[in-house]
Amino acid sequence: MKEGSFLREKIFLGMSLKEYLKSHATLWNFIALIILSFSFYSMAYRLFYGLGPATNLSDTYPWGLWISFDILVGIALAAPGLTVATAVYLFGIKDYKNFAKPAVLSSLLGYIFAVFALMFDLGRYYRVFYVIGWSWGLDSILFLIAWHFFLYILICLIEWSPSLFEWLGKERLKEIFSKLGIWATAFGVIIAGGHQSALGGLFLVAKTKIHPLWYSSLLPLFFLISAIFAGISMVIIESTLAHKFFIDRIKNFNKAEFESKTIGLGKALAVVLILYILLKLLDLAHYEKWYYLLTSYGYLYLFENIGFIFIPILLLIFSIKRNKASIVRVSAFLVAFGIILNRFNVSLIAYNWYIPFQEKYYPTWMELSLSLGIVTLIILFYRFIVRRMAILH
Repeated sequence: MKEGSFLREKIFLGMSLKEYLKSHATLWNFIALIILSFSFYSMAYRLFYGLGPATNLSDTYPWGLWISFDILVGIALAAPGLTVATAVYLFGIKDYKNFAKPAVLSSLLGYIFAVFALMFDLGRYYRVFYVIGWSWGLDSILFLIAWHFFLYILICLIEWSPSLFEWLGKERLKEIFSKLGIWATAFGVIIAGGHQSALGGLFLVAKTKIHPLWYSSLLPLFFLISAIFAGISMVIIESTLAHKFFIDRIKNFNKAEFESKTIGLGKALAVVLILYILLKLLDLAHYEKWYYLLTSYGYLYLFENIGFIFIPILLLIFSIKRNKASIVRVSAFLVAFGIILNRFNVSLIAYNWYIPFQEKYYPTWMELSLSLGIVTLIILFYRFIVRRMAILH
């Protein structure tokens, strides 16, 4: 490999291939390789033998782990671009500009790999592009979501492009796409908000299948608001991890300023969580669901909303008063876990709630390995890009 070549300088970070591979011979990379080996096997098995042999899906449970985790959870946790980019580029909150590029990158990777994972859950995955130009199901929520996914990925690509062109040394293209960024963000708010709520709208037709505690005519609104606080919590989590593992990529790091910004995000998170829990209480009161709270599913509902909404609110209020950024970070992790639990409750655990326990859906090891592989790929691609492009500075 020639000294100063594109491959050596841009991809291998100035190292030879041998040096680059040696630098990546770590325990964590070895674990990632094992996970990906099982995941790629599961992908190939599903493509060759179909959904039936690879999953435990059935007519009773047509949507399993891949929809619940890779789509419903994945898209909610991929909302940092919706929250931070909107605040920075549309509302002019420039104090959080350093959080915007990592947020856009995480949204871009989250959506791309969510769609990639979806390919394995579709019966005729090879016809996925029909929705763009060959089949116009204007009365279908899934059609709306598919088009929104397609458009939002394009929007994230536009927002991320200045970092790409800066890395490639294309200053003219960087300037052009930097100017397009604010328009892409404005359009992205509409698109992202539309499909986040539409994902909740998918379950409005399942009134007889979802437990009454989780079913509501407000499901689209619940999904939208929860995606907003999921996005804020993921910004806090990602910034925490980035400052731990990529501190060498951050120029002129000011810890006091970073702690102050984290607390600011905690304030926004607390406001959205309070709005969400008030709407939840209104839903319980309006539909008179109180008596369900003393059932087994009621205890799960209380665990979800008290453990991962109400307690984080209290922690955030305490952390804001005491100026404790570390508690804000703990709260963000709790909120993110609560989002995962909520999406699983709506789509799997409280779905077909009247079916006997032994007849419930349980994912196969291949479903688990594929989802774990998708998460691993997101982490690896995020690390690859952050190590090379001006994302954190």
